[in-house]
Amino acid sequence: MGGNKNKPAGKDKGTVTGPGGEIKTAAKDEKKGKPQQKAKLAVVLEEAQGIKAIQGMKAITVQSVAKATGVKISIANSFVRTLESKGVVKKVGGYSGHKVYEKVKQAS
Repeated sequence: MGGNKNKPAGKDKGTVTGPGGEIKTAAKDEKKGKPQQKAKLAVVLEEAQGIKAIQGMKAITVQSVAKATGVKISIANSFVRTLESKGVVKKVGGYSGHKVYEKVKQAS
């Protein structure tokens, strides 16, 4: 029950019957070119743009900075770490890699 059915020659994909009933396999079109290289994009988040984005935020997270500035999370993460090392923001909580920061109040 339900075994493989024999298909007539010439009905298979990739085979062509030539004159005299001989079976020829169709040649596949293969593009022989240089492999495409991935473009390396350098996206930089400028400090003024980033500071402006976090200005009104109560809780600053990497995800919220990425969404507000329109960059990838890895870029936003490095930006927030830079701000933390400069003392602009400080870590106040978070867990499992999801850190929460707040802006440090400047004494004027």
